[in-house]
Amino acid sequence: MANNLGSDVRGGHLSSLNELDGPTPANPVATVRAILPSLTPAAQAIARYILDDPAMVARSTITEFSAVSGTSEATIVRTARALGFAGYSQLRFALAAAVARNTPERLVPGDLAPDDPLTDVIAKVTRAESQALADTADGLSPEVLGSVVDAAVKSRRIDVYGVGASGLIALDMAQKLMRIGLSSHSYTDAHLALTSAALAKAGDLAVGVSCTGETPDVIEPLSLARKGGATTVAITNNPRSALTEHADHVLVSAGRETAFRPGALASRISQLLIVDCIFVGIAQRTFENADTALRATREALDGYLGRRRGR
Repeated sequence: MANNLGSDVRGGHLSSLNELDGPTPANPVATVRAILPSLTPAAQAIARYILDDPAMVARSTITEFSAVSGTSEATIVRTARALGFAGYSQLRFALAAAVARNTPERLVPGDLAPDDPLTDVIAKVTRAESQALADTADGLSPEVLGSVVDAAVKSRRIDVYGVGASGLIALDMAQKLMRIGLSSHSYTDAHLALTSAALAKAGDLAVGVSCTGETPDVIEPLSLARKGGATTVAITNNPRSALTEHADHVLVSAGRETAFRPGALASRISQLLIVDCIFVGIAQRTFENADTALRATREALDGYLGRRRGR
């Protein structure tokens, strides 16, 4: 795949992302959705055609697609390269393969409408969340995940930053790691996050969680922690966001935004998948200590609840 992103990517930042510098992703539609905010307006217009009707793009020649989209063939080629493909032909091939593996409904889950019956709400939300998990798993690099696990196992302490819906993910990650004996803290307030990040140093691990990757309350503490020498990790939907510029390791979540499910909520399930994979990886590497810690914390909670019930 070409690494030259042309003029259709803002800033041109790639970080160390296997999604865009390795094998063609299993679901290129998810890749397009992830980097959509980083594209220029012209490239975004083309990308939206891919998101809305990948089958149409897959069966269209570049001349046909140019006529449908109202853009030049040169812009289409630049956009294909910006999306991580060598050219339009490679993009068409990847889309055709994805369409063959999936029904259009799985590639583009139906949006929720105000008048949808609850049976449709259940079906559409389930399909969207299942697809988010599948897309995240497809793009999750075992090598990058392994590096994050290694850094966590060796760390003196682990800070996790996140606000809003991503703050819930930060809280979940910190409490999970604390349960297996790691010194882990979550920060959903920018002032506290910056205070902790200012004290970070080599041997520490800092994790920033942000759906857009553009949240200053997460970017600033992650940047500060890195300057202090900490290893940094970004969990984000956008692999070309500002947050990834301050991350040693980037883990990309997937989630499709709809009218009733804004981006942060849509990505929550996939961010939890990443957190769970990190947690299990650490627990495997530190099995004896993790098992002992889990037993001790479970006994403490069970004892407390038993005493409360006995009153």
